[in-house]
Amino acid sequence: MKDIVSLLNDHLLKQTFHDEEDPGVQLANSQLIAQMYARMENAVSVLSDLKADKSYVYYGGAATALGLPDAGTHKEIPSIWEKDIFDKVHPDDLLEKHTLELKFFHLVKDFSPAERRDYEIISRLRMQNNNGNYVPIEHRMFYIGNDKNGSIRLALCLYHFSRHMPDDKSYQGMIINTRSGEIVTPDKKAISNILSDREKDVLRLIKKGRQSKEIADLLTISVYTVNRHRQNILEKLQVSNSMEACRVAESMLLL
Repeated sequence: MKDIVSLLNDHLLKQTFHDEEDPGVQLANSQLIAQMYARMENAVSVLSDLKADKSYVYYGGAATALGLPDAGTHKEIPSIWEKDIFDKVHPDDLLEKHTLELKFFHLVKDFSPAERRDYEIISRLRMQNNNGNYVPIEHRMFYIGNDKNGSIRLALCLYHFSRHMPDDKSYQGMIINTRSGEIVTPDKKAISNILSDREKDVLRLIKKGRQSKEIADLLTISVYTVNRHRQNILEKLQVSNSMEACRVAESMLLL
């Protein structure tokens, strides 16, 4: 999971942000939205500021049953990662959640701010309650604030008891266009363009254990070109070696 988390963290926090004349207005309005969701849906609401790398957590009615701080309380944490909540999510589901969020980021990052508002993630997670038992929780995530240059600044996550998804043992997650009702398959969109077709060809052969000389012969390109593709793959996926690149690319459905 570390590869996916590190990659998602880098993509979110290393966006280009600009100074704003009044940066507090958008944040204050978004905090009110987060508090409203916590109250109206009994949700645990997490507003993450990607520019400042901090989060604001508001605990609604479901918090007590999940062994979290009491309803009506809130706190600020110096990270976009709400560790106390993540520690309660089943590890398999947490990996799926982060992977889907990475796909979601790449799907909407080049959309206009207005178009982004039409998309959200809906997932069914298993989370431990105050008795230590896993219970079905619905997780929603969407972007609600943008930097003036279009970078994604504010993300809102909601956790509340599942109302619409069946109580089974597996993770479920989807990206939905809330305006049209369309369920979006990320690899049909910009997610597939993270790597070029040739880079995917090279990575598939790396996965099969081929060395650079063999890859060059099979693709009828030079070893220098193969090595350049290798370096580009590592940089684009922000990993340190080819095996990590294969794992991350598979998780993102790039291969």
